[in-house]
Amino acid sequence: MNVASQPTQAVVLAGGQGSRLRPYTNDRPKPMVEIPGTGTPIIGHQLNWLAAEGVTDVVVSCGHLAEVLQDWLKETELPVRVSTVVESEPLGRGGGLKYAAAALPRPAEPWYATNGDIWTRFSLRAMADFHTERDATATIALARPRIPWGAVATDEFGNVTDFIESPPLSYQINAGVYVFSPDFAELLPERGDHERTTFPRLARERRLAGFPLPQGSYWRAIDTAKDLTEAARELRGGSAG
Repeated sequence: MNVASQPTQAVVLAGGQGSRLRPYTNDRPKPMVEIPGTGTPIIGHQLNWLAAEGVTDVVVSCGHLAEVLQDWLKETELPVRVSTVVESEPLGRGGGLKYAAAALPRPAEPWYATNGDIWTRFSLRAMADFHTERDATATIALARPRIPWGAVATDEFGNVTDFIESPPLSYQINAGVYVFSPDFAELLPERGDHERTTFPRLARERRLAGFPLPQGSYWRAIDTAKDLTEAARELRGGSAG
């Protein structure tokens, strides 16, 4: 294993408004919403996970109600060194990522990034190895979440053959966790969305890899109040440890 391929720095994108999580986000940014039953906000779980995966330095990109998040970071005993950046004006997802990356302590080394509303557990080290083996410029974690509805299976004659409760999606989705090589930051736009510019370009050049989350890995995006309820239920059931 190439030790240099294992990032020790990360960016957490924590600037979203979290409008679908109101009223929880009326007085705090989305990453500061607590998972019921844990007493810890989403970003606290993320920082603990990053530390367990060998990360020592994290840059948190703040936006909506930034001071609430910054105050929590100052008052809390953290497992990693954390600094924050705040966009003075909206830069878009790609521009915000580029702005945060400029604050990383080791610009010549690879780095992780994660969206601030993701609660997950899987081996980032394995993802970094996957990234290195493919000589990728960027690697996206891919999830296959279950759809929230029951599905109906039919045969070729239109006869119903089965009912399937919350089956997994047939497509993989962007799980909001990334590994980036050092030269990735310079490919990001100053403003705008990298998923419409940088990622398609890298895909055309075969420099963008997709890492499927290992079987049994826990992953959930916390977008709505129902997601909080489901996360708490999964925690009690032991799948969100």
